[in-house]
Amino acid sequence: MLSDLSAEDAKLVTLARAARARTRAAEGAAVRDSDGRTYAACTVALDTVELTALQLAVAMALASGVKGLEAAAVVTDADAVDVGVVRHFAGANVPVVHANGTGEARDVVHT
Repeated sequence: MLSDLSAEDAKLVTLARAARARTRAAEGAAVRDSDGRTYAACTVALDTVELTALQLAVAMALASGVKGLEAAAVVTDADAVDVGVVRHFAGANVPVVHANGTGEARDVVHT
């Protein structure tokens, strides 16, 4: 449940839900960098480009010059979340909250 998360992780879920709702995308994601700044994104599904919400959120953080990530959240109806992009950029043990569309945390996956 969202209330079981820390305030900072609950904020990530809220941002991810908002990104998803704004665009009616399949998923929304948010990441928090090592300075505490957040970046939110949604799925991109075009004829020539497909990005998960998490891939785009990490790309936005990278484009802003971040040096590391503290945590992430993905809001999706899917049963699993691919955290490879977070692991590749930020390394091991970064928590990624997997939440459903209502913001209920289903799982916390660590890279």
